[in-house]
Amino acid sequence: MELDPRRLRVLRAVAVRGGVMDAARLLHLTPSAVSQQLAQLEREVGQPLVDRSRRRVALTPAGRLLAARAERIERELAEARRELTELSGRMSGPVVIAAFSSAICHLLVPALDALARAHPELAPRVVEREGPEALRDLRAGGLDLVVAEHDGDSPEPADWQGLSVLPVADDDYLVVVPASWAAPQGTPAAGAGHRPRSGSRAGPPTAMRDLAGRPWVAGPADTACGRALERLGAEHGFTADLAHTCREFPTVLAMVAAGAGAAVVPTLALGGAPPDGVAAAPVPVAGHRRITCLGRKPGAAPEPLGPAVADALREAAAAAGLVPVASR
Repeated sequence: MELDPRRLRVLRAVAVRGGVMDAARLLHLTPSAVSQQLAQLEREVGQPLVDRSRRRVALTPAGRLLAARAERIERELAEARRELTELSGRMSGPVVIAAFSSAICHLLVPALDALARAHPELAPRVVEREGPEALRDLRAGGLDLVVAEHDGDSPEPADWQGLSVLPVADDDYLVVVPASWAAPQGTPAAGAGHRPRSGSRAGPPTAMRDLAGRPWVAGPADTACGRALERLGAEHGFTADLAHTCREFPTVLAMVAAGAGAAVVPTLALGGAPPDGVAAAPVPVAGHRRITCLGRKPGAAPEPLGPAVADALREAAAAAGLVPVASR
């Protein structure tokens, strides 16, 4: 009996994700391709590996046995790749990197150019994915690296435990407001038709207390900017009026430009300058989000791919004006 490690990897993905559809997404395959690989593996071993009588796919005892072996084989192959890279000094082959939107636009794109020059045999594939889903796929082997963020004044997220953590840079927070709020009284500006809610102060904000009664466009509570706004409110004695919740920074900035509220954003989100209708408020804001490159730990020695990608991201971060972690 011959077993193809690639088909074992498919079986393990089905075990980890609990279904063909999710396994296909993890492996960047079509569901039909996953089903075909499973059927071929069952023919090779001569017995069923998947119990298809249930609504949710479950493995048979033989399937669970092979899936456990597949996990060990995956670790051994990762260790072999690391040792070969050390021996040859060359990195090659596919690498799947997940990141959030602003990191892709401003850090990962230029980093890919640097990687192509330094390691021309690498074949990077970028996936826009973040949060718990990205970490789950990283641990399951569907991703090789994840570019993640967390609020710099908060502890590292608990779900990063067991991963290699390579800090890239710190991205300082700013408060942005509709341009109409920043204009002197009586001066028309983009979005001037939107009036602050009753009880809010008129005129350009110059301190956090000037924004206490205004609406905010907030990031979700599990994001770095969501945590930063909650912390800033606590530090300055007010509870932010969370009028809107948006995850992606282009959406946040569009809402701010429309006069919907103020927002906490990192410097990187502005891409060098605020867009039309948005102004950076002259409000001192302490804190930053930390951008980090996460990877698996295949063995006692570090995987060389992670440091190479992290170095390329650090170069891009320095060019974008972010703060090196060591300088804090």
